[in-house]
Amino acid sequence: MNANLLALGAIVIWASLAALAVAVTHVPPFLLTGLALLTGSLIALPLSRFDFRQWLVPPKTLAIGVFGLFGYHFLLFMALQNAPPVQANLINYLWPLGIVVMAPLYLPGMSLTPRHLLAALLGFGGAALAILGGRATDPDAPLWAWGYIPALISAFIWASYSLLTKRVKPFPTAAIGSFALISGVLALLCHAWLEPSTPLSGSDWVVIVLIGLGPLGGSFFLWDAALKRGDARQIGVLSFITPLLSTLVLLAMQRQMPSWSVGLAALMIVGAAVIATRKSRV
Repeated sequence: MNANLLALGAIVIWASLAALAVAVTHVPPFLLTGLALLTGSLIALPLSRFDFRQWLVPPKTLAIGVFGLFGYHFLLFMALQNAPPVQANLINYLWPLGIVVMAPLYLPGMSLTPRHLLAALLGFGGAALAILGGRATDPDAPLWAWGYIPALISAFIWASYSLLTKRVKPFPTAAIGSFALISGVLALLCHAWLEPSTPLSGSDWVVIVLIGLGPLGGSFFLWDAALKRGDARQIGVLSFITPLLSTLVLLAMQRQMPSWSVGLAALMIVGAAVIATRKSRV
């Protein structure tokens, strides 16, 4: 399957993450991260046809996987719980820009062309416009919250993880299950050590399972398959679609109509994707 289509599949799934996470903000971030990642790891079972040898990767690769899945999502959930979700999303979605501009630093033989730089700036501008346009729904939101710091760090982690997986020895996409499994166990150990015990309702479990099968599960496998097949710079620019879709989902939950700024953001993001995915000699 085309790499860009695989990436778009992951992007569509990720668009639901912020809305789902906001629905369980009372669940401690380590607990939420751990349970969702363990659920997501189960997808690797049918993908590998229950051949656990496909889950085995070198220690370096496993460390990169845990760094990405555990580090990113723990910090993202912490940000969403300690900052206005719309603004935290804006900072978190610096990661597509990070993939585009950091690709030459991580991947040998790859350069940052003016075309990719233009597309990255246009895409980020559209993402910022989409998310800041949603601020009109909450004009009293504070200009600063400490949760913005983990949102920024999470963006760097996901961009780095996405690029580092292309530097290690190729591994089966089913091995993402081992990344999620170990990350989930680590998160639950941190929960037991650092967080208070929190009872979960039936509706909490439904949301957690949905997060695990979707944004913290199926999307990982699609994303890995896309990165294995495609240009990280192009995929990074396509990822700017995520905050647009995510903002639309949040607005729908609040029963708000998209503003003109969201429409303009859509044009900017689509334009960025078209520019980035054109054939290049580089």
